Amino acid sequence: MLTASGRRAGRHKGAKDPDEELLRALYREHADALLRFVARLTAGDRQRAEDIVQETLLRAWRNAHRLDHDAVGSLRPWLFTVARRIAIDEYRSAQSRADETYGQDLDELWLSQLTQSDETERVLANMVIMDALRSLSRAHREIIVETYLRDRTVNEVAELLGLPLGTAKSRVYYALRALRAALDARGGTGKTPR
Repeated sequence: MLTASGRRAGRHKGAKDPDEELLRALYREHADALLRFVARLTAGDRQRAEDIVQETLLRAWRNAHRLDHDAVGSLRPWLFTVARRIAIDEYRSAQSRADETYGQDLDELWLSQLTQSDETERVLANMVIMDALRSLSRAHREIIVETYLRDRTVNEVAELLGLPLGTAKSRVYYALRALRAALDARGGTGKTPR
């Protein structure tokens, strides 16, 4: 027997909608982490963060036919990327509407807008890079951290890690390639240091 109480046409009473089950599973598994992530992007504005999480999960539900229902746990990077893009879009939309400012020095206004935008972009970029670094193998992550974040030469890192120089050089090369791929998969720029 078919009911009209919100069920999709063709679904039988008692039958579970796999798309709804996917949405429930996504919410159970990822909503809290998404909310914490987005709260940082919105500078602690819980209402905006909740709206972005809701929009993110709504987009997942709309694209349920494209998502792997058996891999709910592996959808977190996709969800975080979607949430990040929504936050950026909202931020840019708000920035495009200039506030009315009377009596404020224009140079001061321009400088404050520039630093706010730069800070947000820097925070978002750092979050994406850290997520991408976590996805690398331990050896690749270690060589990038030592050479780029701790600003050591390849010779110093080879000695520190007890690696032959050639191995250290090739590891840096392949680690950067893996990092670029990880950033591209997250919607990042893929612009890693050369």
